[in-house]
Amino acid sequence: MTEKKEPRKDTETQTPTVILSGESDSVDMGGFGVDWKIDGTDTDERFAVVHHPIDTGILAAPLHYHHNEDEYSYVLEGKMGALLGDDVVEAGPGTWVHKPREQWHTFWNAGDVPCHIIEVISPAGFEDFFREVSEAGGDIEQLAQISEKYSLDMDFESVPELCERFGLTFPLG
Repeated sequence: MTEKKEPRKDTETQTPTVILSGESDSVDMGGFGVDWKIDGTDTDERFAVVHHPIDTGILAAPLHYHHNEDEYSYVLEGKMGALLGDDVVEAGPGTWVHKPREQWHTFWNAGDVPCHIIEVISPAGFEDFFREVSEAGGDIEQLAQISEKYSLDMDFESVPELCERFGLTFPLG
């Protein structure tokens, strides 16, 4: 017989959390947006959740490589394209795409209407990367420093080729 575990003391007194549409902090970085929904501080750093609205024809990021976290993207509307290693995938509404740590990847709006994805980041912490990048105001040198802080390798030289290959523009370019 399995013994029933007692609930953690810190959860016994917690009240439900409801995040209404438009209630979270958000930023638009030239067609790629971030709406912070659940921060790592709310989950004991286990995961974080952000919403990414992506305008038509926008590349969200250069090719990049996470050393510390996995990302799970759920497409709410539109079509997300992603390059995962050597594989190109397109995902429509209701589709999950796993972007694992230690794999070069990027993503973009692959459709002709705005794309909206929910991104689960595990473990948490990387959601703050977007806050710092938005404050950097498009300064590529600062972006490189922020990327290093978050153990994220960025291939800025990949942007022109990605834009040409997939017919995209990059908001920081």
